[in-house]
Amino acid sequence: MNKNLIQGALALTACAFSLNAIANGIAINEQSASGAGTAYAGRASSALDASTLYGNPAGLAKLKRGEVSGGFAVVAAKDDISDAHSSASGSNKGDSVPVAAVPFAYLTSPLDERFSVGLGLYVPYGIINDYESSFQGRSHGSYSKVRVITLQPTLSYRLNDRVSIGGGPTINRIDGKLQNNLATGAFNNGKEAQISIEGDDVALGYNLGVMVDLSDATTWGLAYHSKVDYQLKGHTSVSDTPAIIPVAGKYGAKLDLTLPESVDTSITHHFDERWTGYLGTTWTRWSRMKEIVAENSGVSPLGQAFGLNSIGEPMNWHDTWSVAVGGSYQLDPQWVLRTGFAYDPSPTNNADRTVRIPVGNRKTLTIGAGYSPNADLTFDVAYAYLWESTASVNQANSSGLQPAYSAKYDNSAHGLVSQLTYRF
Repeated sequence: MNKNLIQGALALTACAFSLNAIANGIAINEQSASGAGTAYAGRASSALDASTLYGNPAGLAKLKRGEVSGGFAVVAAKDDISDAHSSASGSNKGDSVPVAAVPFAYLTSPLDERFSVGLGLYVPYGIINDYESSFQGRSHGSYSKVRVITLQPTLSYRLNDRVSIGGGPTINRIDGKLQNNLATGAFNNGKEAQISIEGDDVALGYNLGVMVDLSDATTWGLAYHSKVDYQLKGHTSVSDTPAIIPVAGKYGAKLDLTLPESVDTSITHHFDERWTGYLGTTWTRWSRMKEIVAENSGVSPLGQAFGLNSIGEPMNWHDTWSVAVGGSYQLDPQWVLRTGFAYDPSPTNNADRTVRIPVGNRKTLTIGAGYSPNADLTFDVAYAYLWESTASVNQANSSGLQPAYSAKYDNSAHGLVSQLTYRF
């Protein structure tokens, strides 16, 4: 046993993956149903409702009334595994992502003709990935669950009839749990050692935005979501280790993790009273995810000899640019119809992709609608279908107890987002 034995499990949060994110990597886009209908193409340049607090906080100043808005997304993902090879026995069923719900809620109110305030609660990152117990690649990752919940108080100010600005701090709580098995059965009475890691932290960030009406028909927006530096604290549990290597136990764990900043810019153009077009792009600095290093405390001298006190895992992610285009049609005073398409490249590649992060280049097609029975109430709903290019996983046996595993992943997902907005 050496320091590589549990490197696949100690990358707490950043190395996990789930198709419940419409965005790529480990990010989640589901903070709005009205934005989801156009694949979030105009997120930074449209103030459709209170969810603009996340998309671009400058948009709050463009809302004429107070609003309470909230909803959730339900996502059913599928990962088909094929062409799997490993010296370990086991199955490759795929479908490791259970159906998941992602909630969001916002409260906004104008203070006067220029100032507006708001409070938002949403999930910017989140994953759950639960392979079957007999999964052939279980030594590289069997279970992953991570969640980030963000509370964002926001202030927006209308500089003049054309320009608005806004921003606010974000209070972010992260918690996660990862597990994997080690191939110790041959000299451990058939038992596989198991690694389980849990940790959490609360950290601060901020979001800023500007929204400019270039003309009566065209609006440009720019939103910045800051990086967030976490110092997770928790424990690492090692169980069912062979008697000849008595390192089982629970150790205190610390892990420094930085989730990346992003810049979102878009243009909204009203062609006429019915047709509106949206075009947007988002840059995400995934290159911050170079490696993960966990420090364990309370490790015995024998455990230290096997590298349990400090474990690292390379990631080598790279920055990405995603693009989206969408449109809406005002059918009548009550109904608006929406559609959109987005392309979001993977932040990893064939050399570094793992069973925890088997993401490929992602395409998303969306349709949606908004219904306003009166001026005070709006129901929004959107459906998204996403699919990825075939992604190859090739993980070597770097420790002696993690059999090499290679496979091809074909990932897809269906998402349904709903939202209710009440104006007062």
